[in-house]
Amino acid sequence: MNRKRMAIIAASFLAVLAIAGGSIFALRRAAVAEGAPQYVFLYAENQTEDYPTTSGGRKFADLVYERTGGRIKILVKYGAELGSESEVLEQMRYGGIAFARVSLSQLAEKVPEMNVLQMPYLYSSSEHMWRVLDGELGDQFLQKPESYGLVGLSWYDAGARNFYSTKPIRRLEDVKGMTIRVQESDMMADMVSALGATPAKIVYSEVYSAFEKGLVDGAENNWPSYESMHHYKVAEYYTIDEHTRVPEMQICSRAVWDTLDEGDRQIILDCAKESALYERELWAAREKSSRQIAEDSGITVIEIDSGEKERFRQAMSEVYSKYCKDDMDMLRKIMEY
Repeated sequence: MNRKRMAIIAASFLAVLAIAGGSIFALRRAAVAEGAPQYVFLYAENQTEDYPTTSGGRKFADLVYERTGGRIKILVKYGAELGSESEVLEQMRYGGIAFARVSLSQLAEKVPEMNVLQMPYLYSSSEHMWRVLDGELGDQFLQKPESYGLVGLSWYDAGARNFYSTKPIRRLEDVKGMTIRVQESDMMADMVSALGATPAKIVYSEVYSAFEKGLVDGAENNWPSYESMHHYKVAEYYTIDEHTRVPEMQICSRAVWDTLDEGDRQIILDCAKESALYERELWAAREKSSRQIAEDSGITVIEIDSGEKERFRQAMSEVYSKYCKDDMDMLRKIMEY
């Protein structure tokens, strides 16, 4: 973690302690001035201020504040102010950050059992994914982050991820030889390698400059991310292949969770699930508007037909074997769910 981010986290942390009366991690019950929050927690979000997941986080914070009568205040820090998602996850293990919204790709780096939910070309549609996540299987996977000192709260939508690039991608052969930015995720890197391209792990905030400098030929993400970070200005071809539908998860630090009583835990869970429904509505609207903004700028949208998409899927056999070798039954179960 660089010095600037360390300074930001330290400043935020000290602010939390000041508001909470100096208690460690703002958790110890202490006498505070009348009307002041009993607990003040940090919530990490790496997207922009107006992004659906950021708005969902604010909704969550507002609901918790309201339903605890102001006893619990959650400060939502957006724009990666508290660090990258991988840095945030490390901080959360020790309670330095209480809550966050993170991509499943980042979480799976710490909890490999989560990988099965984000295998390329796993879901046939958005409805298919939500049948899985809103059901018994989704509840089981919410419990898996506990092995890393985290508590899963709810699922957020992040749409389908597609490729965008400086030259068109219409067939599998077009990907070969390209350098494509991926998240800091081994699985996503292996997916790109399986398609014949070279993966480049670059943090989200530096993707635009990577295109400008010619360090990458392409990247992959959803419509709102492509639009909100202005990547459409440097990568004019957007290829809809829907290679992954990687959901987001709201999480809580186990160090924080264990300090809360059962009543507050239930309030937090209820508010997280309610904010998730709100975020999904915002996501659907944002996805539509983001696509319109990008198309109005003059980009070229390319849709991969079913036959060509099957060729992309067949290239994933080694990725499935590597990341789901002990979970192939679960992989098939999800595909058929």
